[in-house]
Amino acid sequence: MKALILSGGKGTRLRPLTYTGAKQLVPVANKPILWYGIEGIVAAGVTDIGIIISPETGEEVKTKTGNGELFGAKITYILQEQPAGLAHAVKVAQPFLGDSPFIMYLGDNLIQSDLNLFLERFKSQQTDALILLRQVSNPSAFGVAEVDGNGRVLHLVEKPKVPPSNLALVGIYFFAKTIHDAIASIQPSARGELEITDAIQCLIDRQKKVEACQLEGWWLDTGKKDDLLEANRIILDTTCLTKSIEGEVDTQSQVIGRVQIGQGTKLVNCTVRGPAIIGRDCYLEDCFIGPYSSIGNNVTLIDVEVDHSVILQSAKVVGIHQRIVDSVIGQRAQLTVTPQRPKALRFMIGDDSQIELT
Repeated sequence: MKALILSGGKGTRLRPLTYTGAKQLVPVANKPILWYGIEGIVAAGVTDIGIIISPETGEEVKTKTGNGELFGAKITYILQEQPAGLAHAVKVAQPFLGDSPFIMYLGDNLIQSDLNLFLERFKSQQTDALILLRQVSNPSAFGVAEVDGNGRVLHLVEKPKVPPSNLALVGIYFFAKTIHDAIASIQPSARGELEITDAIQCLIDRQKKVEACQLEGWWLDTGKKDDLLEANRIILDTTCLTKSIEGEVDTQSQVIGRVQIGQGTKLVNCTVRGPAIIGRDCYLEDCFIGPYSSIGNNVTLIDVEVDHSVILQSAKVVGIHQRIVDSVIGQRAQLTVTPQRPKALRFMIGDDSQIELT
């Protein structure tokens, strides 16, 4: 069994953050989104992993993620020159996949459920494809499945104007080698891509065994700012379970609840309420850090209130007297403000930005 993780694409819905980096490397609770998928796949017993990368962000993915040793896996990087569709990514990866069955995992997805539950069903039922589904309120934004009462997939369509159901395809699939012949027989869609939904429909039309499982736990597609913040909230709730202080906290500071503070970080006259995480080598002075906030490594915060926000590595925020809420602040971004106070602040700020409020 192998795994194929897709970590290409342009990440247009997360711009400006993704002008300078891969969307799959944006951190949730100070860990790249991509890494959660790798860890879930390895936990299911699959350690031979291929990662699809793009020319724009591939080197960054390789540098940060490495050869797999960090995860107890072997990682092979596969370049997809153009974002020509999910099925095209499988086609590009065919030399790596060979005849092995495989998990296909979209690298910006997070799920609560254990992958091993679905993997065991895929193996025991000897299906050609097993897809994961979740009920959604806006099925027109997704690939959508029509399923019979036994879990057998009858029909798939990509982003339909009139959806046949409210069952969206989660970005995780299990395939036998028969998917390669199906992909070889399809044509690009109207948007010029080889759609994985068309390839799976081809399997259905050929009377192959295609089944579905519905997710019971949460599923997060972290492609937009609000989705990223929701993912950060849920991950902090489920993983930040104890107080852990490795840095320096002065006697004027309060650390309340489930808070993790990394090595080399210094807090001076600050209040932190969990769940929250503060990375390594940060400096915080006269700050309030509210629940569901993630502060990356090497961040400087002075005279700032932050709540339900993500601040990425090496950002610097000084003198913002109104509370920053529901915000994502990119790597190395700098925010400063004069003593005059604006009425409200709401940010999504890309890497290397510099903003001064006057």
